[in-house]
Amino acid sequence: MEPQKIKVDALVVGGGIAGMQSALDLADQGYQVALVEKEPSIGGKMIELSKVFPTLDCCSCITTPKMSAVAHHENIHLFTYCEVQAIHENGTGFVADVIKKPRYVDEDLCTGCRQCEYACPIDLTHPFDRHLGAHRAIYVPFSTAVPQIAVLDIENCLLCGKCEKVCPVSAVDFTQTPMNLEIETGAIILATGFKITPPDAKQEYGADHIRNVVDALVVERLLAPTGPYGHVLRPSDGKEPDSIAYVQCAGSRDKTLGVEYCSRVCCMYAIKQAMLLSGALPLADITIYYMDIRTFGKGYDQFYQNAKAMGVEFVKGKVAKITEDENQNPIVRVELIDEGSKVVERTHDLVVLSVGMLPQYNPQEIYKVPVAQDGFVHTPSTNISPCLTDHPGIFVSGTAGGPMDIVDSIVMAGSAATEAAGYLEDKNNSIKAGKQREFAHA
Repeated sequence: MEPQKIKVDALVVGGGIAGMQSALDLADQGYQVALVEKEPSIGGKMIELSKVFPTLDCCSCITTPKMSAVAHHENIHLFTYCEVQAIHENGTGFVADVIKKPRYVDEDLCTGCRQCEYACPIDLTHPFDRHLGAHRAIYVPFSTAVPQIAVLDIENCLLCGKCEKVCPVSAVDFTQTPMNLEIETGAIILATGFKITPPDAKQEYGADHIRNVVDALVVERLLAPTGPYGHVLRPSDGKEPDSIAYVQCAGSRDKTLGVEYCSRVCCMYAIKQAMLLSGALPLADITIYYMDIRTFGKGYDQFYQNAKAMGVEFVKGKVAKITEDENQNPIVRVELIDEGSKVVERTHDLVVLSVGMLPQYNPQEIYKVPVAQDGFVHTPSTNISPCLTDHPGIFVSGTAGGPMDIVDSIVMAGSAATEAAGYLEDKNNSIKAGKQREFAHA
């Protein structure tokens, strides 16, 4: 089948906070922008979080209006549940080959009423809630998803037809197939984001078999008002934990994992979560085991001091191993640096691993853009133009370029949009000048 062809001024790959901000900044300048997101909804990692540091503002309250602005902007063409397969040059710019995955729901008809979801008999663990919550085989991705369009997990569908029968607009379509799109563009912004270090990568910490050893994103969902339980409960038995421990640098600054760099945000999100847990569980003891506390931003060190004043215990030590007792309580074996490298074992109800950031994609494989030694997009002029890549016309935004927090991601998104706009303007001026010379010679 002939691919559907779309022509825009700029293509933004990734619908997280950085991608959305870049798209909005370009669209507000009058450029036509295509925003491609591989998930069924935009929002990225930020929409999964509870609150932001150091202001403790609600993440959903910040992200949802931005998602709505993207969806309703007249200059933004939104392509969700789509993945870029390849990008190549065509002489005047770039052409992106994009595959649109089938939702098995007609996007033009679906109203997001969820009648199909209520009728479906299949329950599956929900990836949005880090597999603690559940969703049906056909479902709207989450309560504030944009667009509010259902998606059918065909792999786990019984094909019983109940969703099709109850749909008031006959939007369910089991015959859908992948669709090929061809997006022609003048500039590209890579906002492909990050993924977390696998919690079970550090075998000594037992995240693959100790149920009460979890990663920090699990706690974000437990703390979020839209979370799976509505309360902070530990996974093994639904008990409210009385003792919670954080293990810092559980996925960063570790040669054995191949992640030698600092992920920058781990100390701050651990402190943030500790403060929120102190509010949610006032009687709980909260301990943070750390090698160094890195509070790098404006107001961040004061945030750290506030956590200490609230009673959060900070223990300088290296966690060697985590086991569990007969009640599934994690036992942390730690070397206490400030006590002459004394080795002790402490029992907690819940242990949270402060995992780090890894690049979501290797853009070298698809976009032909070189990556740095750490796997993130290489930026040859980091101190002068941190959004420029080695390929003219292709720019990087947010954590696709390296670990950073939400504030820096938004700032970098604006910078990427500015660089892309300048590039497009220069190219348009060159084309106009060329046409004027041709006219003069004629």
